[in-house]
Amino acid sequence: MSSPLMATYDRHDVAFERGEGAYLYGTNGRRYLDFAAGVAVDLLGHCHPHLVAALEAQARRLWHCSNLYRVPEQERLAARLIAHTFADRAFFCNSGAEALECAIKLVRKFHDMTGHPERYRIIAFNGAFHGRTLATIAAGGSAKHLAGFDPPVDGFDHLPLGDAAAVRAAIGPTTAAVLIEPVQGEGGVRPVPPAFLRELRAIADAHGLLLVFDEVQCGMGRTGRLFAHEWAGVTPDIMAIAKGLGGGFPIGACLATDAVAAAFSPGSHGSTFGGNPLATAVANAVLDVVLAGDFLPHVIAIGERLRHGLEGVIARRSDVLAEVRGLGLMLGLQCRVANTALVHQLLANGLLSVPAADNVVRLLPPLIIDDAEVDAALEIIDRSCLELANKAA
Repeated sequence: MSSPLMATYDRHDVAFERGEGAYLYGTNGRRYLDFAAGVAVDLLGHCHPHLVAALEAQARRLWHCSNLYRVPEQERLAARLIAHTFADRAFFCNSGAEALECAIKLVRKFHDMTGHPERYRIIAFNGAFHGRTLATIAAGGSAKHLAGFDPPVDGFDHLPLGDAAAVRAAIGPTTAAVLIEPVQGEGGVRPVPPAFLRELRAIADAHGLLLVFDEVQCGMGRTGRLFAHEWAGVTPDIMAIAKGLGGGFPIGACLATDAVAAAFSPGSHGSTFGGNPLATAVANAVLDVVLAGDFLPHVIAIGERLRHGLEGVIARRSDVLAEVRGLGLMLGLQCRVANTALVHQLLANGLLSVPAADNVVRLLPPLIIDDAEVDAALEIIDRSCLELANKAA
């Protein structure tokens, strides 16, 4: 029987009926260690008690009203995000792509407000991924994602990642901003050198440009800091976040400084569902956990344990694996075999992972994993690599 769904995903033939912590339980009766976390979404694992309690309590009170009225949980979430970031203002939406759309619109509106409507072009970088809308696939610049959707939305110039000289040379009278992921996710788990982020800040300041960070995947504690750009000691003017913000409940946000956010006025932008009481209650519960004093140090420590273990696997299985890259619990294994082959072998052995560009397998576990779960994952990875090597022999 053919699926009633549009054929937009190449799905694995497995379905899950429940989850608990770092594990998913399939309808086939098997248990899977989840090192995909819904592509970096299930930040606190599955059915975290604090999130479940917050969701149930809010569901009994109010799910949705409208942004035509004040939403106290939304105001509280905005205040907490502002207190822990560079930002002064927040706009809530439903996804990372929407957060980036807001950022792109805000860039254009800011320059229009300040008397330079001709400034609309945004410098982005090869290997980027910023979402699936028409504007965000143009911002990403991937030929694969743009195929069949011509003409691409105008306004994006793509440069080699890390090339500051190319950035300076590309700036012209219509340049408005620089957009970058502090750690590229879909692009192959590539951390941007901190020095390059600092150089982008200096270039933006020197030329009157806005600096926009896409922390949809690398934010919300995944690298061991609340946001990945903190490792570089630099701040943007605008930042898009989503994924882990809701711990599995759809919510995104665009954060900005007062000077930039002033470009928006009533009617400039909006969202029907964005920041509703149910979504923001859950996101506040996520922040309760992530902002606890021992949480981010745990992410750093457990990330170091996982990375050290992966380096050992690579040393033993160098015929299958080339290197490990990334930060915290956002790690990628570059493969010498097809990355999809390793993803399928890991799945067969009970470990979920995610492919990425540059022949990389992403490991994006819930941030609550413990030593035993890291050790279990390492055993599966090692065994799966040996099995792939034996198949090739």
